[in-house]
Amino acid sequence: MIYVIGKESVGKSRLIHSLTGKYAYSANFHGTTVVCECYECGNQTFVDTPGIFRESDTAVTGEILRQIKDSDTILLVAQATHLAEDLSDLLPLAIGKKGFVAVTFRDKFSASEDFSEIAESFQVTFVPIDARSVSAAEKKSIFNALENPQEFRQTKFEIALPEKIEPRKTLIETKYTGAVLSVFLIFLPAIVAVWLANSFATEAEILVKNLFAPLVASAENAPEFFKFLLTGNYGFLTMFPLMFVWALPIVALYAVFLAVYKASGLLDRLTVALHPLVRPFGLEGRDLLRVVMGFGCNVPAVVNSRSCSNCTRGTCISAISFGSACSYQFAATIGVFAAVQKPFLIVPYLAYLIVTTLIFARLNTPKEAFSRRNLLVIDGRTFLQMPSAKDVWCETRSTLRDFFRQALPVFLIITLIASALDFFGGMQFVANLFAPLLKIFNLPAEAASAIIFAAVRKDGILLLAGENTASALSAGQVLTAVYFAGVAVPCLVTLLTIGREMSAKFAGKLLFKQLAAAVVFTLLLALFSGIF
Repeated sequence: MIYVIGKESVGKSRLIHSLTGKYAYSANFHGTTVVCECYECGNQTFVDTPGIFRESDTAVTGEILRQIKDSDTILLVAQATHLAEDLSDLLPLAIGKKGFVAVTFRDKFSASEDFSEIAESFQVTFVPIDARSVSAAEKKSIFNALENPQEFRQTKFEIALPEKIEPRKTLIETKYTGAVLSVFLIFLPAIVAVWLANSFATEAEILVKNLFAPLVASAENAPEFFKFLLTGNYGFLTMFPLMFVWALPIVALYAVFLAVYKASGLLDRLTVALHPLVRPFGLEGRDLLRVVMGFGCNVPAVVNSRSCSNCTRGTCISAISFGSACSYQFAATIGVFAAVQKPFLIVPYLAYLIVTTLIFARLNTPKEAFSRRNLLVIDGRTFLQMPSAKDVWCETRSTLRDFFRQALPVFLIITLIASALDFFGGMQFVANLFAPLLKIFNLPAEAASAIIFAAVRKDGILLLAGENTASALSAGQVLTAVYFAGVAVPCLVTLLTIGREMSAKFAGKLLFKQLAAAVVFTLLLALFSGIF
């Protein structure tokens, strides 16, 4: 096993992919919640450990290194442009282990800089490379170093290391304009992806339904129960086309945008710029990106939280679960507001959703996340570059793979369960049982079914647009009902994904805390909803 250790955005993943020509698969490290990306190459396995972003991450990396076997090799990845800083943070973690150092951003230095004197000083091999385009000679040097790893014995610098090189500033790094621009850029992919996907869905929905029409027609001859499982309100053939029409385009488009941001280095710039704005709420700049990603689909957003810092991942997932209105939910919400002829309600809805999500995230943040000792270890500017098609596809493919492997199987199970409950009257029974409780929110019983169904799938919110329900609700009540249906609990797909990614215990606690917070926030909204 070759364990690859380095800070966030030093080029670890690109380097391993260039060496192996393989795509990664995810695996938990020794039964822990720490997720590593693994690459198989012949009889060797490269393990890409979580990137170090803040001081608490070094503790996670240190624990990984303490558990590895003596026969395993450590590949430290450091930036030539920040070599002194990177080695100061990485070498103490690797003392006593065998390995070597790969120095990325080699192209930023002159060809005369060969790092041989540095290697001699530390008594380990240093291999300078350009991770974006690893040459055949560089690959050969790396595999030679793997065959003869050397023990890391010292951390002191006995010679002068190359001076730090910083790229030029952009508008993102300016004090006030940078914050506004960074917020705009972080939300831009979600806005464009949703707009383009919805434009596509409007044209494609009829086509896809027509393609599925023969299957729907053949289900007419099935026994009543099985017919309901396939073509009922929540039947598989009823809902499956909608997933491809509405959810998949948003997931795919957002994945492409995110890959471009990451491959170009823009993502790292935005991460650092946004960090001061969201840190008071227990989040990091890159956590905010995952929360925004949830507006496409919560499942890949939760999965992508693997690269978050160890002490903020739970907070990030809590924010996704509570406030990331997925493509189903967001489209349904807009549809309800349009049905009651109050489209302007989207503005107060989003404003209240953002504010309450930040509050909920803050309440779910562990104390150590705010420790002054737990600061960023990455605060410099990343070099911006033109992203290659290969890098963009590699990142996009990973997101799409997780969507198909994890979201679709769970989606199938949920359609079957929901259809069975609906067939036997279970959903309506629960809705009738729940209806009297809605009085505390100043909501009529007609809103109960939408709230219950939204707990299964967020497009259940559309039931509020039904003629009988919509006519019974004022504008303020519509806003209250839509908000509560959206945040009361995560949908079952998201909840099961959280349980798989973290633990059943974590998912259970989050479910209880989210419901409690939703009740409080909805009561406050109900008090002031009369102004609408």
